[in-house]
Amino acid sequence: MITQDQLLMSLSEVTIKARNSSLGPFSCKIKKNERIAILGPSGAGKSSLLQIMTGLHNHTGQIEFLSKSLKHWSLQELACKRAFLPQQHEIAFNLSGEMIISLGRVAREHDPQLIEIIQESAKAARAQHLLQRSYQTLSGGEKARVHLARIFAQLWDQQNGILLIDEPLAALDPGLQIELLSSTLSFCQDRSHALVAVLHDIQQAIQHFDRLLLIKDGQIMADLPSHPIPKHQLEDLYEMRLECIERPGRKGLLIPCGQDCTYTG
Repeated sequence: MITQDQLLMSLSEVTIKARNSSLGPFSCKIKKNERIAILGPSGAGKSSLLQIMTGLHNHTGQIEFLSKSLKHWSLQELACKRAFLPQQHEIAFNLSGEMIISLGRVAREHDPQLIEIIQESAKAARAQHLLQRSYQTLSGGEKARVHLARIFAQLWDQQNGILLIDEPLAALDPGLQIELLSSTLSFCQDRSHALVAVLHDIQQAIQHFDRLLLIKDGQIMADLPSHPIPKHQLEDLYEMRLECIERPGRKGLLIPCGQDCTYTG
């Protein structure tokens, strides 16, 4: 049971309509300092659900953030409490990494710590060496780090906010994925920010997140803790057989079975 003091965001029967279809209704509650991974097959509606939480989509139903309807927040107020990192990182102008990170601070009319926050955010995202680089010269992974630094800067001096990130690690090598995920989790923990992330890596979700939202065909199929590992629900979600490897004293590993393991539903 989530108390009012713990509650950060709630969605109640939220639906969005596309040309020939609709997604939802979505209902869920998010606590302060909670780690939620959104999982599901391609096209299931994961990114749409994340965008609903930002207020980007016209919708029916009710979304509340910090006990106030999302539609009653000004964009400036939201920018100081909610940061969104989409899948695509392209920009129209060829700015430096430092300029892009500074865009996370544009909602502040007076920002005496701007330079320090840019430096610290870049350090947290392992992007210090990219500050003076031209954005158009960066690789996909380098662009991802600059934009991660931007949302760190956006909520650097805030408490009880929320980070909404869509496939944040997709363009990174495995070692950097682990390093930046750890940095993101620490950033949120230190500030009591909630973290909601769309992921394709089941293992990252069950190892590092408290809770899983399983999305299929535009619906929340299940909303459940990541431990004990919900093996059967994940098999139903992806329509594949999975094998759970137990590790004493640590969370288990969940891996796809070989071709000889046929999913039967």
